[in-house]
Amino acid sequence: MKRALVAASAIAILTGAQSFAQTVGVGPAETVIIEPEQRTVIRDYVVKERVAPVTVKERLSVGATLPADLELQTVPGTWGPRLTKYRYVYSGDHVYLVEPSDRRVIQIIE
Repeated sequence: MKRALVAASAIAILTGAQSFAQTVGVGPAETVIIEPEQRTVIRDYVVKERVAPVTVKERLSVGATLPADLELQTVPGTWGPRLTKYRYVYSGDHVYLVEPSDRRVIQIIE
């Protein structure tokens, strides 16, 4: 009986950790997972479409709030359906994925 309870607890913890790593959002508990192949698609898009970089005075990092006067670009469908709800900014050879509701950077693609 004890072994069954321990095994069930271990399975619950492992499956909980797996789903935890796949969540999408802002903050340390919720991160956007972007696979290397998808990062390549994003970088190729920026180069191919000649996306004009913007100048941002502040240093951008995950969690930073972008100024209200900075125009956010719509994420194209080719980046994947999970990302289309976000916006992005291209600056300093980096793509910054942004949560549009609060303008916070949620991911940096180098």
